[in-house]
Amino acid sequence: MSKEEKRKKRHSKDEVSAEEKPKNQEDVAAKNEDEKEQEVATKEQEQDVATDQKGKGEEVATKEESNEDEVASLKDKIAELEDKYLRANAEFENLRKRMEKEKLQAVSYAHEQFARDLLPVIDALEIAANVSEGDDVVAKLKEGINLTIEQFMKCFEKHGISPVENVKEFDPNVHEAVMQVESKDHESGQIVQVLQKGYTIKDRILRPTMVSIAK
Repeated sequence: MSKEEKRKKRHSKDEVSAEEKPKNQEDVAAKNEDEKEQEVATKEQEQDVATDQKGKGEEVATKEESNEDEVASLKDKIAELEDKYLRANAEFENLRKRMEKEKLQAVSYAHEQFARDLLPVIDALEIAANVSEGDDVVAKLKEGINLTIEQFMKCFEKHGISPVENVKEFDPNVHEAVMQVESKDHESGQIVQVLQKGYTIKDRILRPTMVSIAK
């Protein structure tokens, strides 16, 4: 091969190399562009994933908050129902006790009116027992009357009926003043004389004691 041919051949190779060089640069640039686009896409994907996770986290937090609110609401309702139950139970218990008390009182004082009706009979017997003795017949009558009074008192005692105790001081709870009299032996307001005996039935006044008091 001549020198001229060698030169032409080398020149041809240089031209080919010059043509390939721009192509390689374009490939590198394109590759770099692809890498940048891929990097951007990866970042966008990561951002999407982070946003999605954040949204899911917020959704979970919202659900948890909603569940907490629901639990708190249920607790409030339970407390309200417990309070209503306790109140209703207390009212029922009070009603039951009151009914039992009224029942016991009804039984205890069922004969109150009957006993009150008998008091005038006792009064008459006691008056008769205080009559002065004149002969044996009257003495026997008084003895029989006193025995009758004694039987009455035993019967009264059996049913919780008893005479009001005689005291000097006037007590408006058990005494009824029907008159005021002058008395040198008593202070003002003191009982001078018992005019009619009083009686109690358990813790109630069956009849107050009729008295006169000093002025």
